[in-house]
Amino acid sequence: MATVSPNKPFRVGRSRTGLGLFATKPIKKGAKIVRYFGPLLDSKKKKDDAIENKYLFELTNRWTIDGSVRANVARYINHACKPNAESDVKPRKRKVIIRAIKNIEPGDEINYDYGTDYFKAYLKPIGCKCVACEKKRKKKRAEARAEKLRLKAKAERKALKEAEKQKAKAARARKAKAKAKEKDRQKLVAKNGTKANGAKANGTKLNGKSLNGKSLNGHARKVPTARSGILAKPRQAAESRATA
Repeated sequence: MATVSPNKPFRVGRSRTGLGLFATKPIKKGAKIVRYFGPLLDSKKKKDDAIENKYLFELTNRWTIDGSVRANVARYINHACKPNAESDVKPRKRKVIIRAIKNIEPGDEINYDYGTDYFKAYLKPIGCKCVACEKKRKKKRAEARAEKLRLKAKAERKALKEAEKQKAKAARARKAKAKAKEKDRQKLVAKNGTKANGAKANGTKLNGKSLNGKSLNGHARKVPTARSGILAKPRQAAESRATA
């Protein structure tokens, strides 16, 4: 790791993406923080043009700074979509200065926007891990969870409503069935009149028996009758008088 002078307002430390540069002192907006430097590469030379690494800082179509040297502490500054610093490029002087665009407090990580080309080539494929993008992803995850819970609750309400509907439908069916059964019973009673179990209940006949005092099990039952107010005498008494 590159050594950093104690007089510098920053230090190299661990960040969410690996190593990063952190402020150790308050840095005012517009203040110079550090220079981004390294060997100059000439794109017209095949040897220089063949060099590839993620620390290349393009100044012009011809000149590029190879910032992979360890002495270049600025290479530890990470990308951010909403940065607190910027790269002040001076093509004619072939130098790059990192300046603060916000007041930076001690402990804050220093970052700047690497640009569209670098973002598309290196960051987009793996996903940007800056604070702003992490917040966006966190927000999207929270929204996705909320939407999932909303849909689940909606499905549960729909299922409950459908269950209640089916329950009410079944209750109506049972009620209609009972009503129809009662109606059929009443029709049967009305059709049979006074009949019950195939027998007449009008006092005339019940299982071949008469209930009017004339016939019971096929035998006649004689009852003495009175004529003109005189009761008939027993036959035995009449015979005894005749023999006397």
